[in-house]
Amino acid sequence: MSPLKIVTRDTATGPVLEVIGDLDFAHAPALRERISTLVVPPGRRLVLDLAGLEFCDSSGITALIAAHSHAQAARAEVVLASVPAHTLRILHLVGLDQVFTVQPDGDAVTRP
Repeated sequence: MSPLKIVTRDTATGPVLEVIGDLDFAHAPALRERISTLVVPPGRRLVLDLAGLEFCDSSGITALIAAHSHAQAARAEVVLASVPAHTLRILHLVGLDQVFTVQPDGDAVTRP
């Protein structure tokens, strides 16, 4: 089990959270807590850069859904960037690839 590391940075388009390690039952609450304190201005986007994600279980998926809800409440959008194949497969199987905007590159998403 890899510990979860969350690196936050601000960009011209909105906040970016780099999620590194395991997003599982033990670690998903940390992401949910970080998201709940984020200010996402209306019309901006919250980017979750998942390039460093090693594992994601149902608790992790729930945390991603919480990010989506948080962004919607702020009238902003959420983008999942650099989603690993194993997580993208799960999103596809449960239909969340139709809910989230998924982009292959985190850097491209943060350009205005």
